[in-house]
Amino acid sequence: MTAIALIRRDLRRAFSGGGGLLPLAFFLLVATLFPFAIGPDSALLARTGGGALWMAALLAALLPIDRLVAPDTESGVLDQLAVRGLSEEAVCAAKIVAHWLSFGPLLMIAAFPAAALLRLDGATLARLEAGLAIGTPGLAALAVGTSALTAGLRGAGALSGLLMLPLAVPLLIFGAGGLAGDGGALKLLAAASLLLVAGAPFAGGAALRALRD
Repeated sequence: MTAIALIRRDLRRAFSGGGGLLPLAFFLLVATLFPFAIGPDSALLARTGGGALWMAALLAALLPIDRLVAPDTESGVLDQLAVRGLSEEAVCAAKIVAHWLSFGPLLMIAAFPAAALLRLDGATLARLEAGLAIGTPGLAALAVGTSALTAGLRGAGALSGLLMLPLAVPLLIFGAGGLAGDGGALKLLAAASLLLVAGAPFAGGAALRALRD
């Protein structure tokens, strides 16, 4: 199985039974309920809505974390991939791509109706879209990396969430900062996301090798 075939398989698994729509539904649900919690103050909604959407994007990336790596370790798929010459780093990289494709583009599309619900203006929406395009690959990498680190452990899903949330704080800070028009925040967001995308395959690959051994 090649890396591209693995990406296709993971995408099919993500969307089987409608499971791939759960992050999208969660994201839109947050955008719908947040105005009820804040109240009808349009100015307050505009100031805080972007941050709420970033938090929703983080939790959307976290939703399927227990299904990213653990099923393949339990079924022996990772052993078969290793026998066929696909390295653990390549497996993690393919899973990052598949995970991002399963939720990143959908969230960027859902940001349009969410922005209307939260009274975000056009400029803020454009910065939100740019931030999501830059930051969601980092969230996907972080999700796959933490999933690999906790694969095989009891209560791995909850433990992965506890590990991922603190590590995602820089992405949330820089993503929310970019909504205010701070170009430096978007650059820092890009740097943090790139660091996660570059490092997660190696960290996850080392964890998978240790799990197999």
